[in-house]
Amino acid sequence: MDASEKKEFIPYLACKDYNKQMIKNMFYILLLAIAIFWLIWRFEREHVYQQMLDRLQAESRAAEVLVTAVTYDEAAHRDMTTIKFVEYDSLGHIMPPKYFTFSGNLIQFQSLVVRFEDKFVAAGDRFKGRSVYLFWKAFVLDGAKTQEFPISQVDAIPGGYKILGRTSGFENRFWRDFWQYAFDEAKAKDAGIKSVQIEAPGAVFIPGYLYTIHLEHDGGLRIDAKAVEPILRGEKILN
Repeated sequence: MDASEKKEFIPYLACKDYNKQMIKNMFYILLLAIAIFWLIWRFEREHVYQQMLDRLQAESRAAEVLVTAVTYDEAAHRDMTTIKFVEYDSLGHIMPPKYFTFSGNLIQFQSLVVRFEDKFVAAGDRFKGRSVYLFWKAFVLDGAKTQEFPISQVDAIPGGYKILGRTSGFENRFWRDFWQYAFDEAKAKDAGIKSVQIEAPGAVFIPGYLYTIHLEHDGGLRIDAKAVEPILRGEKILN
């Protein structure tokens, strides 16, 4: 190889090495991009999975109950228990309280609970992302002397779900149909409803405790009791 050929060959080798290095660099960049994409995908999957679990395990406060008075009925020879029942609307706002007085203190709350399919709960569906509850009545079972007080009227729009400041024919039709889900299995299935059932959570209500009725987003109602803070016991709270 003469001198002129060597001069032409050297740039060729340099270009060839450069191309090899470029290919190698592109390969490394591709591997890095794949790794980053995989990490992002893994993070998003874990994040979405956690959100699904959170929704399935989430709960909302549905109502609170407090014993406001216990008196003795001389004629019936029984204690009379007065409770304050406060329901929360769909936005978590407090509704006007209701007061009920029962003979005895084993009190239950009859409720209609509608559970939607798990896929709607997991996805956080705007309308079907959690169970729907409706309180029908508060009652004490006592045979022929059973006592009950209505909370919501069948076929009416429950107070906690009523759209304020407007009257809508669609809203009335929706709730009219909603009540039928409890009695029409085919219609309930078409609406993505997993189950419709009547529940009656109850407890022994005594002074000094705050009772909270919780709605589990993928389940039903439960009652938790917590002692009132000691400083509040025996005191009349002024508004």
